[in-house]
Parts: sequence; C-alpha cells; structure tokens
Amino acid sequence: MSPETTTADDVERLLATAPPGETPDLAGAYPRLSEDRIGVLSQDGSRRQTRRGEVLVTEGRPEESFLVVLSGRTAVVEALGTPAERLVRVHGPGRFLGELGLLTGEVAFFSTVVLDPGEVLEVPVDRLRDFLVRDPAFGDEILRAYLARRTLAIGEGIGFRIVGSRYSPDTRRLREFAARNRLPHRFIDLESDVGAESLLRGLGITTAETPVVLWRDQVLRNPDTAELAALVGRRPDRPTTRMCDLLVVGAGPAGLAAAVYAASEGLSTQVLDAVATGGQAARSSRIENYLGFPAGISGAELAERAEVQARKFGATATVPADAVSLDVSGPHPAVRLSGGDAIPTRTVVVATGARYRRLPVPRLDEFEQTSVYYAATLVEAQLCVDDPVVVVGGGNSAGQAALFLADHARSVRLIAREHSLDEYMSRYLADRILRDPRIEVHLHTEVRDLEGEDGRLEAVVVEDTTSGTRSELPARELMVFIGASPCTGWLAGSVALDDGGYVRTGPALDDGGGGDGGGGASRHAPTTLETDVPGVFAAGDVRSGSIKRVASAVGEGAMAVRLAHEYLARVTSRS
Repeated sequence: MSPETTTADDVERLLATAPPGETPDLAGAYPRLSEDRIGVLSQDGSRRQTRRGEVLVTEGRPEESFLVVLSGRTAVVEALGTPAERLVRVHGPGRFLGELGLLTGEVAFFSTVVLDPGEVLEVPVDRLRDFLVRDPAFGDEILRAYLARRTLAIGEGIGFRIVGSRYSPDTRRLREFAARNRLPHRFIDLESDVGAESLLRGLGITTAETPVVLWRDQVLRNPDTAELAALVGRRPDRPTTRMCDLLVVGAGPAGLAAAVYAASEGLSTQVLDAVATGGQAARSSRIENYLGFPAGISGAELAERAEVQARKFGATATVPADAVSLDVSGPHPAVRLSGGDAIPTRTVVVATGARYRRLPVPRLDEFEQTSVYYAATLVEAQLCVDDPVVVVGGGNSAGQAALFLADHARSVRLIAREHSLDEYMSRYLADRILRDPRIEVHLHTEVRDLEGEDGRLEAVVVEDTTSGTRSELPARELMVFIGASPCTGWLAGSVALDDGGYVRTGPALDDGGGGDGGGGASRHAPTTLETDVPGVFAAGDVRSGSIKRVASAVGEGAMAVRLAHEYLARVTSRS
C-alpha cells in the first residue's frame, strides 16, 4: 500500500464491513454543510474527482487540506492495511473530513479512503484559516465538530497504544501526558491484560523495556514526553529565539487567555508550558460554574478550545517546554529553557499556576508513583474501575473528583477536615455529593497513614479529629486535592515573591514601585498585575492574592495584555 492508494483487496475488505449508507451523526461530530456554504468555500478551494481506493488522509501524517465530500463515499479507518485495521466511520455527500489536528498541527490519527468514487472540495489549510477569520460562525461549527470527534476517538481507544504496568511511574508519566493533551490512545496494562505479554513477545520487546508506545510500524521504548509529542506532531519547531512582543509562560486558563487577547490584537506571541495546555483546570473532569457553559465543560476541553483559538490568531505554543529561569539583567527580559535556549521578549506574562500539595503522611513516597493521584480525568477513572477509592479535600476540585469517580469506582469515600462540606465547597456541589448514595462523606477527618505492600496501596488510615477515633478505609487509589503551592521556583531572584512563594504584583509590592529596566521604562508605580520588574506581569493562581477560580484567571490573563500594551506604549514614547 502506498500513501496515495490502497489495493483492490483493501477496498473490497472495507466495503464488506461498511454500512450501506453513512455513519449517523454522533454528538454533532458529523454535520452536513449546506449548498450555500459549500459554494462560498469553493472560492477558496478547488473541486476534483476521486477514485476508488484513493487515500485522502494518511494516518500519522499532517493533514494538508480541508476536504468536503461532494459525491461518493469515504471511509475513516484506523491502522489501514495492518492486522489491527478497523473501519471507524463512513461519510457521504455534504460532510467534511479531518480531525482536530488540522487546526492544531498534530498528525492525523486515522486514514480516510475513498469507497465510492465521486468528487471532493479541497481547501488548503492556510486558506481555511483565512476563511474562518472572515466567517467565525463557520469556525465555531468546525471546532465543535472536531472537538466532538476527538472526544469520540479518545472514548473508543483509537490512536497509539501505551503498553506498561499501571504501577510503573514511567507508564503513569506517559499516560498523564497523553490524557492532559487529549491525545487519542489506549492503555494496555501488563497487570491485567492477558494478551499484553504475548503482544510484546511478538514484537521482540521484553517487559523490562516497558513502557512502550506502539503506533503502526513505530515502537518507542520508554520515551520521554518530548518524543511522544514529536510522534503525534504535538510539538512544533523549537521555540523561536527571535524577540517577541509577549512571552506567556504557562498555558493554563490565565496564560491561554493572555495568548488569545495578545495575538488577536496583533502582538507577536509565544506560549510555553512544561507539560500540557490547561494547567490545573485541565485536571478537572467537569467545570460547572464557568460562565457560558450551563451544562458544564471538562477542563481539558476548555483548554483545547482556547489553544485552537490562540493559534487561530497567530500565537505559537510549544509543549513541552520547561522554563528554568527568568533573566531580567539586560534591556529586555529573557526566559531560559531547560534545553539551553533563551527567548528574549519585550513583555512577559508569568502564568505558571500552582500544583497540588502533597499529604504530610508516612509512606507517601512509597505509594505516590503507583497509587496516589492529583487529578481526576478519564485516565484515573479507567484505573479506578471496580476499585475502592479515597478522595481527600474539602474544595471544589475534591467534590468534582468524587462525583466523577463515583461513575467508575466500586466505592468512593470523601475525606474532609472541615466540619461542614460547604465550608469551602460550592453549595450546589456539596448538595449533590450529600445526596449521592455512592459517596461516603467523612467530615472533620484527616489521613494519618497509608497501608500496603510493594508500592500497591491497600488502605488509608484516617482519624476523626473530634473524637480521636481512627479507622481503616480500603483504597486502591488515593486522590489528593488539599490546596496548591505556586510554581515559582524558576523565578527565584528575578521578581519579588511573598512568604508563600507567590508572585507579588501592584500594590502588594513592598516598595510600591519599580525601577528603571525592561527596555528603559521610567520609574513608576507597578500596575495591578505588574511585578517589581517593569514589563513582567503575573496572572492567575501564581499571583499573590489571586482568586483561585478559572473565570478570574481568564480575566487576569486578558487584563495583563491590556497592561502590556500600556507598558509598550510607555517604552516607545521614551525611545
């Protein structure tokens, strides 16, 4: 099989398994374009005939064009031409092809093959982006469909395979990276999948070499996250070391909001993140109190939407890219990365957020890499199936995790040191938990010890702080949501931090003003989100005194861009 066509046998095999018509629309993933829309699109593309067996999209390669089926039928196929081949969807006239990678730069996770010859409309990606700027309503329609297709692919386990032990720290690292970046994949657990070892033997791989990532003819033995990102085209070219107008460090809600507003207003904008877009918000299974989403939205999907939006306006995003220091000694600040690159910039938005705190209990190190988690996404849910789970925390994150995991785990026990569940948790969430018979709530209770062998958690010892009574709760997984610590280690010595390590800004600064620097700014009182270094701003959870909510982080990200504009105007007026 070549990238351009399949064999006659391939087509006959697909035809034998294909339904007579096309796959029904699922969750709005496969809308049909109107004739008027197709007519307008035709001005930016070209029509051409297709032939049976032609491969329009090749799995593992970037998609180069937006394709609309005008006549005939096409099949979306996973692992085309391999023993693992699976027909996924069938599309007819009026449907557009492709997946989210067309907008984000990732490679395709499927192949698309012509079943019945006909005609397609082909619009190059660069022209599509221009069209979407002119017609944002159509852009929204495409984005909704592509996000729904990505969700379906993840749920169906389409994509690359991660093979390893659920108790391996490296397996967990790869799974978390794939989950937080919403990459279609499936996990094959050496501990429970009876066919896992035979699969490895067939490939000449020993269990000592696991975890491995398998995709078509590629095998990655215990890759780092950068290798996995490169496999799917997730990481673009190395971040440019040319001067940019705004460098955003951290791609959580605050950082992504800053990128969207800066890029849309014409500033050359780069975004860096060490792990994935979305920050702590991406670890939330459901955000139900964010304005404009009455049915709620997962943190990962919210981040994915924001990233696509930022890229649409021209921002570049590099993930993973780990910032290790901020140099403010020169005329312009520069962020140095772990790989040695230094990126100069006229302004910086620090949006590195915070990471969840660890439980101060004995034996935590022994279980942390195998049974202790600080997120409740689909990855953790899959691990918790039919297991007893303990969730620790009295805030919204813990409450959302308990409700989500109750759909998967054998039992869920929520441990909170507060005397009332709504002391720090939203009332609507506390009420839902208290009404849910699947969740057992333990108030004024704290974790005192962990029990188990060989790194596998078996039970959690808790103490009622009112009565002093201790009890043992069975647990295979422990989910911890007990507050967060700021990710500011890379800022040591460059900007002012408070006693908790959060970045001081505006009125919170001791001296109430900033000195000359950052391109020659005059001495002035730092603006609301500005640090003691002119031109360096902080937004979101990393900022001292911030409100730890997604909405406020988004607002601060947008505000930081406005303040960056003011700073740049001030510097320009003095030059």
